Amino acid sequence: MLAKYIQEANTAYRRIRQRIPLGPLRTEADYNRAVTVLDEILDEIGQQETHPLADLAETLGLFIEAYEDAHVPFSDSSASEIIRSLMEEHALKQSDLPEIGSQGIMSEILSGKRDLNIPQITQLAARFDVSPSVFMPAPKKASKRPSSRRRATGRR
Repeated sequence: MLAKYIQEANTAYRRIRQRIPLGPLRTEADYNRAVTVLDEILDEIGQQETHPLADLAETLGLFIEAYEDAHVPFSDSSASEIIRSLMEEHALKQSDLPEIGSQGIMSEILSGKRDLNIPQITQLAARFDVSPSVFMPAPKKASKRPSSRRRATGRR
């Protein structure tokens, strides 16, 4: 019986993969397609944080981020630093972004005390015409105990 479910899952997964790049992004074309699909999903989700597609958006964001980490020379800037930079570039004040929230919420976001939610990410991406993944937080890495052999690991 399990073999039948796996066969059905394989068929469904292949059908989904024809429309949505759900998996590791290996080429720039895969990356661009994933960003386009993520933008469309976020347009569909709108302000609904509990929308059934929210998990798919998060998953696509992780694949996009993995590709960017490997291929795109982004800085390690936080969402708050990116927002501040965009605000400065566009000569905006906190009050110029009411769609993100009240002055208090904006202050918490800009100070790093509050993370952005999906609707806020959607609004910022649309407002500044950038990929939503720009504002998504990096996944937290599990801390490991030091091994007997030290390895140099570092990010760009």
